[in-house]
Amino acid sequence: MTAVAVTGPGLNDTMKIAELITPDRIRCDAEVSSKKRVLEQLSDLLTADDTTLASTQVFDRLVARERLGSTGLGHGVALPHARMEGIEQARGAMIRLDQGVDFDAFDREPVDLLFALVVPEHFTDEHLQILADLAEMFSDSGLCEQLRATTDPTRLHRLLSEWQGSETAG
Repeated sequence: MTAVAVTGPGLNDTMKIAELITPDRIRCDAEVSSKKRVLEQLSDLLTADDTTLASTQVFDRLVARERLGSTGLGHGVALPHARMEGIEQARGAMIRLDQGVDFDAFDREPVDLLFALVVPEHFTDEHLQILADLAEMFSDSGLCEQLRATTDPTRLHRLLSEWQGSETAG
């Protein structure tokens, strides 16, 4: 599988989407009825393969960030995120919901595609750059259509990993 760089001037090392997420941290057709429950599931996914992180700790940070303002981007997409002490690299998890949930997005549309991101506490510029790259990726309506049509986590991972943004498309 080819990992194409998520666009990222400003990143010290080019961050690849495949370095943020694995198929094991992706769920398709999840049946969740609330923002709180989807944040719990994302926290579980983010910590499932990392014994240094506690799911409740990640959940608390994601909820605290949401209290500052919704991470719903609109068009059914949200990017919940937080900075965490005790981790060395950024990591992501994704859930594609069977039916969208209210996420307090500015367009008031239910959210069904969620990509959660946790980064080390000292990632400031990197954190913002990764979020900008993810926002660009998820603003691609063609990609979002493909993600919504996919029921296989490995296929969804491949779509994310192979996506090329405006700066890498040539």
